[in-house]
Amino acid sequence: MIEILYRDKDIVVCKKPVGVLSQGDLCDRANMVSLLKEQIGEEIYPINRLDREVGGIIVYALSKNACAALNRQITDKTFIKEYKAVVCGVPEENEGELIDLLFKDSRKNKVYAVKRKRKGVKEASLYYWVEKTFEYEGETLSLLKIRLNTGRTHQIRVQFASRGMPLFGDRRYGAKTGSKPALFAYKIKFVHPGTKEIKEFSLQPEFIFE
Repeated sequence: MIEILYRDKDIVVCKKPVGVLSQGDLCDRANMVSLLKEQIGEEIYPINRLDREVGGIIVYALSKNACAALNRQITDKTFIKEYKAVVCGVPEENEGELIDLLFKDSRKNKVYAVKRKRKGVKEASLYYWVEKTFEYEGETLSLLKIRLNTGRTHQIRVQFASRGMPLFGDRRYGAKTGSKPALFAYKIKFVHPGTKEIKEFSLQPEFIFE
């Protein structure tokens, strides 16, 4: 059963569990769209997406018009997405903007930071703030708040890994410890496509570092 945070005739906001796809793929694996459609009996239109290994807040439209309105906000960068992440190491600055060129190798399902523009390369940018640094099992880690300006595949994971600070648990991108990326989509903010009200939703990350 998917945890629903909010629902009306235009949208449904819910918590995506780790390990579930945001939408369907060619392998027809369990995904949020099919699970929600079965649960609430409505057509589901994806808006934002999260990596399979990442949990947190995600929103879906329940009509084509609502979908188009929300996608315009994403294009206009007025659809706000914020994450909490734990990275290995400590950023040089307590806050800042990261800008990179990213290339996705679809055959390997892996993304790389590259130096030059070429076919398939897209710019990615984000802001981050260091909330705290701490020691865990002999390793120095940093808890970050991150706001995306773009929504590239594996963007947060690659941008920090390319600077020698992979997400804790993200072995695909260089972490030596942990079993899954310490990344959680904890807040979204957007204009409701029907009522035009500002809607904001947040959840506490599910990180356990004791």
